[in-house]
Order: sequence, then C-alpha cells, then structure tokens
Amino acid sequence: MNYDDMSKTLKALADPKRLKIIDLLSCGSLCACDILDHFDFTQPTLSHHMKVLEKAGIVLVTKEGTWHHYQLTDHFVDQFMGSMMQLFSNKEDCICKTINCNCKGEEKDEKIGTI
Repeated sequence: MNYDDMSKTLKALADPKRLKIIDLLSCGSLCACDILDHFDFTQPTLSHHMKVLEKAGIVLVTKEGTWHHYQLTDHFVDQFMGSMMQLFSNKEDCICKTINCNCKGEEKDEKIGTI
C-alpha cells in the first residue's frame, strides 16, 4: 500500500460535499449541471471541488459541447477499494500483530488487540 497516495486520496475525500459528489458519480457519468442540482452552491464552487477530485485522480472530466461530464476513474475505484481491504484485513504480517507495546500495564510481548 502506498501511504502517500492513500493520504492524498483521503484528503480529497475529507470534504462532505466531495463525498456526496463521489456518491452521485458512483451511479455513472454526470454532467456538471446535474451534479449542481444536488447542492446549494454556485458553479464556480462546484468547479473547485471537481478540480480537487480530478487532481487527486478520483474523477475524469470530458467536455461535450459547453458541458463538462464527470465520472469516477477505474483506477480510483480499484485502488481505493483494494487499499481499504488491505488496510482493514486480518493478515499475518499486519503491523498490529508485530508491534511490541511498552505501554503501562501491558506485558512486553503482549499483542495489541483488534479494533
């Protein structure tokens, strides 16, 4: 897992409005005007959010006439889902199974519990 890439992705997704945009786009490609119908902000604000998502590699933009159409990138969907599965999987080489905690009240070789 590339922690730097995951951090950039999570930073772009940290805004609730951008999360809602991702939710909308999970159904397929949408025109900017259709996305805008779901919010109470202006087109320039939508453009800002879409630029953040595009820069993070989350959305792909295509221009058809005067309209911009957005869709989730296959790379984002595959990478994000894979990273989340890897991050929360119960694997033998998991960091939580290899760290020896020296915290008060714990034995030196006691394993850290799961969440």
